[in-house]
Amino acid sequence: MELTFPVIDFSKLNGEERAAAMEMIKDACENWGFFELVNHGISHELMDTVERLTKEHYRKCMEQRFKEMVASKGLEAVQSEINDMDWESTFFLRHLPESNMSEIPDLEEDYRKVMKEFAVELEKLAEQLLDLLCENLGLEPGYLKKVFYGSKGPTFGTKVSNYPPCPKPDLIKGLRAHTDAGGIILLFQDDKVSGLQLLKDGQWIDVPPMKHSIVINLGDQLEVITNGKYKSVMHRVIAQTDGTRMSIASFYNPGSDAVIYPAPALLEKEADKSQVYPKFVFEDYMKLYAGLKFQAKEPRFEAMKTVESAVNLGPIATV
Repeated sequence: MELTFPVIDFSKLNGEERAAAMEMIKDACENWGFFELVNHGISHELMDTVERLTKEHYRKCMEQRFKEMVASKGLEAVQSEINDMDWESTFFLRHLPESNMSEIPDLEEDYRKVMKEFAVELEKLAEQLLDLLCENLGLEPGYLKKVFYGSKGPTFGTKVSNYPPCPKPDLIKGLRAHTDAGGIILLFQDDKVSGLQLLKDGQWIDVPPMKHSIVINLGDQLEVITNGKYKSVMHRVIAQTDGTRMSIASFYNPGSDAVIYPAPALLEKEADKSQVYPKFVFEDYMKLYAGLKFQAKEPRFEAMKTVESAVNLGPIATV
C-alpha cells in the first residue's frame, strides 16, 4: 500500500470541514510525527523573498567556504561511508528570548529584516498549532504554551541550511538520522530539490517538496508531554548529486528553565497509570542531547529518569 504523506489545508480549520482537518492533524501527530501545511496564512510573497535572499546569501557568503571545507577534507574522493559529519552548510538565527540577528556576520540589512518578519509569522503559526494540539489532546487551551514558557518565555530559533550537490550521496548524508530535541518545528524547504525523509514503520519515506508549504514535525518534548501519545520521529536528509536544497527550519522550543513532564490531565485518562516518561528541566535534556543527537531517543529519556530521581523538582511555576 502506498502511504500518502499527510498534507493539511490549514484554511479548512475555519469552515465546515474543520472536524475533518483536526482529525487529519491528530492522525499525523499520532502516526507520522510530521505533516505538511498549505494555506497556512503566511504570505507567499514573503516566502518568495525569504527564499530568494537565502539563496543569494548562500551563493555570496557560504558556498565558497563550503567548497574549501570539502577540498581540505578530501571529501569528493571518499571511498567508505562517513558517519561523523553532514554534507550541509548552515548558520543559526536566534529570535527568542533575545535575538542574535545583529551579531551574525555577512547578513545584509534587507535579509535580516525579512528573516525577522518571517520569524514573527512562524511564531504565531507555532502557537496556533500548539493550541490545536491541545484541543485534539483534550488539554486546556494554552496548556502547551504555558509549559514551554519557563521564566523567560520559549526558545525560538532558525537553522538556515543549504545542501549542495554531493558527489557521493550513498557515502555521506546531507544530515544524519535523528529526532529533534525540542518542541514543534516549522520547516520551509526547497520546492524543487528533495532529500528530506522520515522513518515510518521501518521504511524511509520522502517528505514531498511543495511550493509555499510549511512542513511541521514534533520534537522529543511533545512526546514527553503527551506521554508517548504523539511521537517525535527519526528523519534525515539525503544529499543529491545535482541542485542545492534550501532548508529553513524554525524550532519553537521550551525556555531553558521550563520543566517538562507528562501532562497530568492525559495521565488521568490512561488505563495504565505507570508513568512512562520522565520529568526534567529542558536545559538538562539539551545538554544530554548535544552528545547523543544521532542516537536513539529512548536512552535519553531513560537517562533523564535517573536525573529525575536524584533531583526533587519543586512546584512548577505557571505564568
